[in-house]
Amino acid sequence: QEERPRIIEAISEARSHGDLSENAEYHAAKEAQSLNEGRVNELEDFIARAEVIDVTKLSGEKVKFGATVVLVDEDTEEKKTYQIVGDQEADVKSGRISISSPIARALIGKEVGDAIEVNAPGGARGYEIVQVQFI
Repeated sequence: QEERPRIIEAISEARSHGDLSENAEYHAAKEAQSLNEGRVNELEDFIARAEVIDVTKLSGEKVKFGATVVLVDEDTEEKKTYQIVGDQEADVKSGRISISSPIARALIGKEVGDAIEVNAPGGARGYEIVQVQFI
């Protein structure tokens, strides 16, 4: 929505240059307006359909949406902790992985002690689930 005034100004400026049929600035500004409005509509729809899930009220032994999972890399013994979140919330650097990511898909339905294999860019990686919690 912050882009709207700038785009409207660009359209007005382009109109002042005369014939709109061959005015590249005008067509570029109109295209930017269309893309911006599409993105605004997409975000408004996303917000309207969003549901807040209090993961502290979830429980169980199995990995599901909202779970925080501690894994051990079977090759390096390195521990990794991930929380399974929605696509829009995902941020691997912060330990939040998308429910649609390969590792999350491999984890769903598993429990402590289970091993998973994930195809990564560097080849297949094996992990063991050592903890599942809802925090």
